[in-house]
Amino acid sequence: MGLIDPTKHSDKTLSYAKAFAQGGADFIVIGGSLGADGEVVNNLARTIKEKYSVPVILFPGNVSGVSSEADALYFMSLMNSRNPYWITGAQALGAFYVQKAGIETIPTSLLIIEPGETVGWVGDAKPIPAHKPEIAAAYALAGKLLGHRITILERGSGAPGPATPEMFKMVKSVGTTVISAGSCRDLKDLKSVILSGADGVHIASMIESAANPLEKAKRVIRFAKSVGKKKISSR
Repeated sequence: MGLIDPTKHSDKTLSYAKAFAQGGADFIVIGGSLGADGEVVNNLARTIKEKYSVPVILFPGNVSGVSSEADALYFMSLMNSRNPYWITGAQALGAFYVQKAGIETIPTSLLIIEPGETVGWVGDAKPIPAHKPEIAAAYALAGKLLGHRITILERGSGAPGPATPEMFKMVKSVGTTVISAGSCRDLKDLKSVILSGADGVHIASMIESAANPLEKAKRVIRFAKSVGKKKISSR
């Protein structure tokens, strides 16, 4: 899943979209914690849909991050926020618009794992300690019982790596679909999170830092899918 923050690299977003679409990504995810909203999101989602056949999912940082141009959005609750606005408030404010827009909603638990970085600060999270997978599993199970279909483990952009293999394993054990939200620095990290339980992975920085984003995207996505296929075939 190729993640694009349209405010982080505004002059390069379309080149990243091309890299993900032509590189074989199953989805393109649009979102960011600071300013990824309004016409910026609308224009990017619309352009991607016009140029490529890859479904677009929104990863909204707030109510203003919703766009009728996308195919779907994570209808998220930041489960370990200290502020009820990020648990149910923003969701209530955006609910009528989301319904009117007619896009698919994916009930989602967002868990912020330390250090949390920008998304943790903006969302007033109480970050889950990286060495306490049982806490993440408890939140994931609570989300599942509330009707959420996906759990996202997010350490924040710029974190030193993804959540631990133990955390992915324990969260997956409660019977939820698990997404690793970025922080994979290399193919080793990618392989680790997939084999540990991740059903999907957001990739961004590995492509953003590449001299040739398209070729890097092809290589990374091909590798991720091969690891996933081997995991499935070994069950």
